[in-house]
Amino acid sequence: MNPLSLKLVGVFVGVMLIAAHALAMIFSEPIRAWAKGFPRSRTAGLALLSVDFVWTYVLIYQMDWGEFYYLQTPVMVALPVFLFLVIRYVDDFLAARALGILGLLAAAPVLDAAFLRAPMSRLLVVVLAYVWVVMGMLYVGVPHLLRDQIGWLNRSATHWKTAALAGIVYGAAVLLCAVVWY
Repeated sequence: MNPLSLKLVGVFVGVMLIAAHALAMIFSEPIRAWAKGFPRSRTAGLALLSVDFVWTYVLIYQMDWGEFYYLQTPVMVALPVFLFLVIRYVDDFLAARALGILGLLAAAPVLDAAFLRAPMSRLLVVVLAYVWVVMGMLYVGVPHLLRDQIGWLNRSATHWKTAALAGIVYGAAVLLCAVVWY
């Protein structure tokens, strides 16, 4: 699979960061209320887990297995079984865990696009991708951490607004670098 261009990834990530954090700032009260229940939301967990499943299935289908090609079919058969088992037996904090898996999956194309590229500003997306990886692993293994982080953000309007503003500024920096240098 060919990597995406760094410019495309930078523009997409920058626009998404700006949009998500601007919405969080503008509609802070309803989004804060929604975010409070998000980690334990079964509906959000199933939706995110479905996206994770499809993305993982496509990756398994398209990747080069090399000398382990004989494992591709058993893994593709086992994946839906694992999905069922996770939904059935690991449903506590399902949304937090599914968000962690999504963070792990989303980091790969970002890192692939930035691999061996010249501009130092590419490190803005690389650092963000590694934050996704670390937080993804933590959310999968310690999902109540997301609940605690959301609780801290909800503790005061200042925390929420500062985090939203930081996301907008970071997104603007990524977008600017993508347009000017990538």
